[in-house]
Amino acid sequence: MVAREKESWWARMKRKYRLAMLDDITLREVFHVRMSGLGTFSMLTLLFVLLIVLLSVLIVYTPIRNILPGYSESIRQQLVQESARVDSLQASLTLQRQYLDVIKQLTAGDIQSDSVQPLDSIQIVQGIQLLETRDAATEEFLAQYEQKERDQLLLFENQPTRSVQQFFRPVRGAIVQHAQVDHREFAIHVRVANNENVLSVLRGTVVSAEQGWNNTYTIVVQHAQYISIYRQVGVVLKPVGTEVAAGETLGLMTGEHDLLFELWKGGKPMNPEEVIVF
Repeated sequence: MVAREKESWWARMKRKYRLAMLDDITLREVFHVRMSGLGTFSMLTLLFVLLIVLLSVLIVYTPIRNILPGYSESIRQQLVQESARVDSLQASLTLQRQYLDVIKQLTAGDIQSDSVQPLDSIQIVQGIQLLETRDAATEEFLAQYEQKERDQLLLFENQPTRSVQQFFRPVRGAIVQHAQVDHREFAIHVRVANNENVLSVLRGTVVSAEQGWNNTYTIVVQHAQYISIYRQVGVVLKPVGTEVAAGETLGLMTGEHDLLFELWKGGKPMNPEEVIVF
């Protein structure tokens, strides 16, 4: 007994023990197992490692990972991307159906080929028709704006011609992004209020007024030495070919879009703030 108490810890760990199961009535041994303390520790460690590996496999390769923090955000981003792809596919299918309908009508002889409009210009044509169709309230609203601009232009009609060109600022508002011509940022972004007038910076001719993908218009005015470009205009008031004076209204800003204004001279972009005081 004394000798066993003097044994070292390592010797006691290697000593084997017998675990037996006995019948309660006959006291006959039914099952037994012999294992040392070191063996028991090794087996428990192996079982713990196997349990960790099994849980890791379940988390990585099964939907259980979706309930863990961090994975749900990636799934949400994937759902947003897939939703955008579905919307794009639906728009493409709609255009394809319209194209096939036109082909069927042409084949059946229901419509003439010279009356078919390209599918990519249908929305633009509808926007132009909507712009040309004005009710009494719209006509009265535009008349008030044009009258206000005529009153402002009367101040400059009787003044003698100056050798230095007088630039008008294209719109009243706050500049939220400056032009950086060296970095190919040609336009300045001006934050404006709703229904704000867009003015011609110099006397010139409207050479373009095209509708973009976001239902806004890009107006291009040719001046003597300059070309001014007004992007994201909501309503066009001067059609192509109209001669406008300096400070005359070209259109109105609607919605929440900023005016993107560019100024070119001699075919090269320039910083509008060099000649215009905003």
